[in-house]
Amino acid sequence: MAKENISADQLISVIISGIEDVKGKEINILDLRGIENTVCDYFIICEGTSNTQVNAIVNSIQKKVSKELKDHPWHVEGAENAEWVLMDYVNVAVHVFQKHIREYYDIEGLWGDAKTTVIETSY
Repeated sequence: MAKENISADQLISVIISGIEDVKGKEINILDLRGIENTVCDYFIICEGTSNTQVNAIVNSIQKKVSKELKDHPWHVEGAENAEWVLMDYVNVAVHVFQKHIREYYDIEGLWGDAKTTVIETSY
């Protein structure tokens, strides 16, 4: 569970770094704070090209957050089939998709009112 002394910005920065370490694609941050009745403050959404890469992204995020911030997700769901893995860090939810599942559920479209930040990658 998120510790009180870790800011959302710190957590987001380390999560993004964990995604980039294993070349996660199409990284978006959705700021949900301006929307009423949301379950958290931020969604971080990215995709991998296979079950293996989705699992690698999830593992990279967990290791990096654990090592740098001494924190761990409150809950992780979907790791068994690795098509859509949800990592719940309480105020930050990370969605790691395979491309076809991401397109099907269109989380960004569902949360169209959220302020979206696209993270540019160099790979």
